[in-house]
Amino acid sequence: QTFTAWCNSHLRKAGTQIENIDEDFRDGLKLMLLLEVISGERLPKPERGKMRVHKINNVNKALDFIASKGVKLVSIGAEEIVDGNAKMTLGMIWTIILRFAIQDISVEETSAKEGLLLWCQRKTAPYKNVNVQNFHISWKDGLAFNALIHRHRPELIEYDKLRKDDPVTNLNNAFEVAEKYLDIPKMLDAEDIVNTARPDEKAIMTYVSSFYHAFSGAQKAETAANRICKVLAVNQENELLMEDYEKLASDLLEWIKRTIPWLEDRSPQKTIQEMQQKLEDFRDYRRVHKPPKVQEKCQLEINFNTLQTKLRLSNRPAFMPSEGKMVSDINTGWQHLEQAEKGYEEWLLTEIRRLERLDHLAEKFRQKASIHEAWTEGTAAGTAPPEPRIPWEAARSTKPSQGQRIPRCSPLFPEFWIPAVTLIPALTRILALTLIPALIWIPAVTLIPALTRILALTLIPALIWIPAPDPDSNPDPASHLPFWQGLIAAHDQFKSTLPDADKEREAILGIQREAQRIADVNGINLAGNNPYTSVTPQIINSKWERVQQLVPKRDCALLDEQSRQQSNEHLRRQFAGQANIVGPWIQTKME
Repeated sequence: QTFTAWCNSHLRKAGTQIENIDEDFRDGLKLMLLLEVISGERLPKPERGKMRVHKINNVNKALDFIASKGVKLVSIGAEEIVDGNAKMTLGMIWTIILRFAIQDISVEETSAKEGLLLWCQRKTAPYKNVNVQNFHISWKDGLAFNALIHRHRPELIEYDKLRKDDPVTNLNNAFEVAEKYLDIPKMLDAEDIVNTARPDEKAIMTYVSSFYHAFSGAQKAETAANRICKVLAVNQENELLMEDYEKLASDLLEWIKRTIPWLEDRSPQKTIQEMQQKLEDFRDYRRVHKPPKVQEKCQLEINFNTLQTKLRLSNRPAFMPSEGKMVSDINTGWQHLEQAEKGYEEWLLTEIRRLERLDHLAEKFRQKASIHEAWTEGTAAGTAPPEPRIPWEAARSTKPSQGQRIPRCSPLFPEFWIPAVTLIPALTRILALTLIPALIWIPAVTLIPALTRILALTLIPALIWIPAPDPDSNPDPASHLPFWQGLIAAHDQFKSTLPDADKEREAILGIQREAQRIADVNGINLAGNNPYTSVTPQIINSKWERVQQLVPKRDCALLDEQSRQQSNEHLRRQFAGQANIVGPWIQTKME
């Protein structure tokens, strides 16, 4: 009965069925049709004759097909099937059931009977009063059948209302629901199962395998539907990524096009405050406006790469953005933006340094001008009325009386003069205005010629009156030994300042080295001139080396001159001694 129902469940797909399993397979036609339905393959064309040989040939074709699937048919021959041997026919059907309904079942590395049993155990494990250990006694109460159905289709069975002590009701309920809703024909009889001490294992396995294939087929269909939904979801997600990429690319390129002209604007401002405001706007751009765009650019590249990967994995053609919106186009625009940004920053800093230097120079000029104005006002207020003046030549020939001072005028500027009493403060201010701003340490040996030039350039235009030299005074003090001894003493005093000067030089160079180290650590380029001074470490070292070379030469020159002056002094004393003897004698003779 079970095997007949199982065969009919497949034969009805071909529009036929069997009534008696012993008789209906004797000609081999329905047997071949059954094998075609359950395998999905075409068998050789059957013979339509009614003779025994035709029937045997058809059955042999069916048995050969079964053997080709790796099934060994022991003691089953075509003659026995044609003769209607029920035992051989049922054995053949059971072999077909095992091969095509049970053997392909695989659950966690177990197959066939063990796999089917494990599947039943897993599906019925959560249900009370169900303990599937075999394919006979474990199914007598009918709860296992109901549990299988409820596990997959809980809306079909009210499992909580079933009772273990009513097996016939349970079995009939499961058989009816399976036939009505799951298209599984009724292969078993409830009374036969209940009234049998040990239900037929093959019948139970055959019926349970129908549940397995019914539910696995539904699961496969559900899986296929899920896959289709997943594909559709992936396609929709890809479409969204494409739209997001196009929008982000358009917005980013538009922002770059708006920003580059602003960064390329080189319109200078007249005041340092306006340039400082430009620099502050640029820093706001760096801190506030640019970081979100950097993040958008990174997100754009991530979306593009993710989209291309998804399309490649789903065997879809690669995504091609609109013209001008490729990743390479965005990178090119970004490079232009960064180049303009770098040039704009350099221009801002250069312009600010230029304006600071101009402000510095203007401040220096204002300070000097205020000092000159204050000195001029003070000099004008404290100057006495001009004294009578006489020509330069007359002054030279005129001998003043005792206590009388004759003012003398310069032969170059005879009409203008300034009393000598104002000379000292004037010199002080001139030296302060010319030497101090230079901020350069000047060796003492270079001071005399420098002062000479400064006085020549500043005193003559100022028309300062200087008294003429006294003809009775010594006209050449440099011809006397004390003068040179004083120079040697001054030079020695100067040499004693060299160690302190060297320390100061090393301190200045140390500051420069520290600044260079900080710049190297922070990646700052110190190229360019210092806007606050024209003196560089190279100039300081060059002048220091020059001083180191001149000092020994000065020593030698002074010592040579001292030796020569000592020789001259000896000669002068020798001359004086002889002259002091001859002089009085000549005076006596003349008198």
